[in-house]
Amino acid sequence: RKLAAPVAAVGKLAAKSAAYSIDGRLNDSFRAVNMLFDKGVAVRRIEKPSDGLRPGDFAVAGSHEDVLNTVAAATGVDFRPLQNASQGREVKRLRIGMYQRYSGGNIDEGWTRFLLEQFGFPYKSVMDAEIKKGDLNSNYDVIILPDDSTAALTGERRESPFRREDEFPPEYRSGFGKEGVEALKAFVEKGGTLAALGGASNFAIEKLEVRVRNVTAGKSTKEFWCPGSTLRVKSDTANPIAWGMPENGLAVYLQGNGAYEILPSAHNDRYEVAMRYEDRDLLESGWLLGEQVIAKKAAVVVAETGKGRVILYGIRPQHRAQTHGTYKLLFNALVR
Repeated sequence: RKLAAPVAAVGKLAAKSAAYSIDGRLNDSFRAVNMLFDKGVAVRRIEKPSDGLRPGDFAVAGSHEDVLNTVAAATGVDFRPLQNASQGREVKRLRIGMYQRYSGGNIDEGWTRFLLEQFGFPYKSVMDAEIKKGDLNSNYDVIILPDDSTAALTGERRESPFRREDEFPPEYRSGFGKEGVEALKAFVEKGGTLAALGGASNFAIEKLEVRVRNVTAGKSTKEFWCPGSTLRVKSDTANPIAWGMPENGLAVYLQGNGAYEILPSAHNDRYEVAMRYEDRDLLESGWLLGEQVIAKKAAVVVAETGKGRVILYGIRPQHRAQTHGTYKLLFNALVR
């Protein structure tokens, strides 16, 4: 049959059932969940495997059949019959904030906004003044720091020969300073989640005292060089941040990304590795010099701090809204 236009995937609602499940391995399942939240439909998440369900799958009651049909048709996600709608725990829509700076803009921040919008995650841009003001837990459950340097985030960077900070009015100078660092510390201590993407992980290590070492820091290009390559990784599929991921998969590593080892401390039991680089033969595509530097090291670390947590993403799982295979590493942090 000759196709004259794209054919949209249309999801199906199985025969009438008391409850339905959604496959947590699908990126579009998160779009479906966000549509259900929009309609006021309660959603649960499976935590332990049972009855053909995997950790990370979603469950909804069958009493909203019209809504479920609409969501299935719009997202291409199938709703499968489920006997017990009370399995797992109820999840809620989290209040998401994403840091946005004035000076120079941030490409990673723009692409991440685009991705969140594509999958129906409501969010608010958070700027320096609001972070400095503190009391972030009143408005946010998750704050995303897009890929950036510590100096750019805090405003400690040296003057550029092309742009001087004093050329801008004070209220438009970028960087949240020491006040912002303390506010983010308090946000995590009181139960917030800080998702640090790419280079922003170094900020969390340096300023929030996350007990992790970035093994690529300070390496010369003769010791380690990986400017943009696809590497083999291994996910801990039992970790909620890696729910829905395959145990063995691929991730895009970009220049400036990190690889971590957890430092010995009295709180090692509060640190988990959600994804690590394979033991050997890491390179699937691209260029990699110094494989031994990052082999077996962590790519994604979840560090519990106080009542909250800091998630270090050595890779950028949402890079340019193209890396579909690793979206779930971020999405899982936004549904809890």
